Amino acid sequence: MLEKVRYEGAYPTRERAEEAVRLVLGGLGRQLTGDERVDLAACLPTEAARVLTAQIPSPQPLTGWAFVKDLATRSGAALAPTRWDTGSVFAAVAAYAGPELITRILRQLPTGHALLFGRAELAPAA
Repeated sequence: MLEKVRYEGAYPTRERAEEAVRLVLGGLGRQLTGDERVDLAACLPTEAARVLTAQIPSPQPLTGWAFVKDLATRSGAALAPTRWDTGSVFAAVAAYAGPELITRILRQLPTGHALLFGRAELAPAA
């Protein structure tokens, strides 16, 4: 997974890719609950699954933009690099999880996360 993230994010070192994975998967672990959390953990490599499941889910999930801002605050980084990290890690997560699970995850999360996964925002039918 680290090599995929390193490639997607064009990170100069494996360590930099690992930092991004830990930050973003930790944040995602605070957002997901239920079957989607369990199913995603089962798809990921062991260490990535541990990072995801070590987090206690937040009672109030964040919108996509608030998610990025929260990660930036926690890491002390600027918003643009944090958004880049998020997209790079989510691209790898989507490759492991597959489109069906990502769709289920996006249905659970507030608006704005679809764009972080490189998808159009899902909207309920009128």
